[in-house]
Amino acid sequence: MSATVPAAVPATVPAAVAPVDPAVLRARAYLSRVAEPPAPALAALVEEIGPVAAARRVRDGVTEGPGALPPGVAKETAARRGTDRAEADLALLAARGGRLLVPEHPEWPAAALAGLGLVAGPDGAPGLDGPAGRDGAAEPLALWVRGPLRLDGGPIRWAGVVGARAASDYGLWVARDWSAELADRGITVVSGAALGIDGAAHRGALAVGGPTVAVLACGIDRAYPPKHATLLEHVARHGLVVTEYPPGANPARHRFLVRNRLIAALTAGTLVVEAAARSGAMRTALVAEALGRAVMVVPGPVTSLMSLGCHELARRPAISVAGRVDHVVEEVSQVGDGLAAPPGTPSRPTDGLDPDALRVREALPLRAARTAARLAHDAGVDPADVTTHLSDLETRGLVSQDGGRWRRRPG
Repeated sequence: MSATVPAAVPATVPAAVAPVDPAVLRARAYLSRVAEPPAPALAALVEEIGPVAAARRVRDGVTEGPGALPPGVAKETAARRGTDRAEADLALLAARGGRLLVPEHPEWPAAALAGLGLVAGPDGAPGLDGPAGRDGAAEPLALWVRGPLRLDGGPIRWAGVVGARAASDYGLWVARDWSAELADRGITVVSGAALGIDGAAHRGALAVGGPTVAVLACGIDRAYPPKHATLLEHVARHGLVVTEYPPGANPARHRFLVRNRLIAALTAGTLVVEAAARSGAMRTALVAEALGRAVMVVPGPVTSLMSLGCHELARRPAISVAGRVDHVVEEVSQVGDGLAAPPGTPSRPTDGLDPDALRVREALPLRAARTAARLAHDAGVDPADVTTHLSDLETRGLVSQDGGRWRRRPG
């Protein structure tokens, strides 16, 4: 069980909280648009001087002299620093019943996101090539959300369920059935709203009225894939839809890879149901592993390309195989809670027999009778003890006597 995730409060419907300074919200809404996530240089500047001052510097675009932008920030914001839609973005979000979460807000999931900046350095961590690895997996500047669930409810008892878009019937069944049982047991199911495993996971949780969180790779006002528009509305009504991309942002391949780090960070553990050898689900698992979260894989047929990634992940020492929902619950619960009981084993009528008594019974043919003397010989048991063993077997209903001979009874 992973013991590296800090404790967290239960997920609840947001109550009234102290408002965030509107200037801070506008600044972070602006910065959320002007730099493509992850933006480690901009994140560092905001941490150093605050979002309002950082936004002012980015807008000014001064690259030399006092108050100049650090080179990294200038590079991250050069293409978009003149685009300020903060007021319109916040108005659109409010009209859709959403809210902008920022680090200055009490609901900000600080404990869950704290390790993101350490996942990858300039050279990337093993297996983390690409936008969120090579350049550092910085924390988001803000999160655009819709739904009643509190985002600071995790990561304890929050589980990421991810996998292939081109999932098999087996994978879809596991994702849907296990997510329903997880939600029924108070686990919040987090996924990416994609086709295949993601969609099945959300539907499974919603089917039992459980909480689920969809993390998007596009703006909060976009339904992607389009056929999941209704599903996302259900998630927004009963759980939470989350994105670090501003309204209007289109889905793009690199954004899915960047988005996956949030699924890994917001949860205590990630379950990979099906995954190809090179896939976004593999990426999510590797980020979760780097964060010290639990990573679990569902085994599949060795002939299935959609299980190849799971089997490769299972070879890594820190990753475990999940054979039932109990294993997932154990990994994402507090240390000592939710421990999986050993699976029940079928009992047999011969359980608890003396070893010699078992040998005597095994010496009986299925359709023939034997004398006690013959059984002693065939079983290699002391003739003086055979009568006692046969009496015990008869009491248990395992043998019967017929004219001085003994027969095996079914059992």
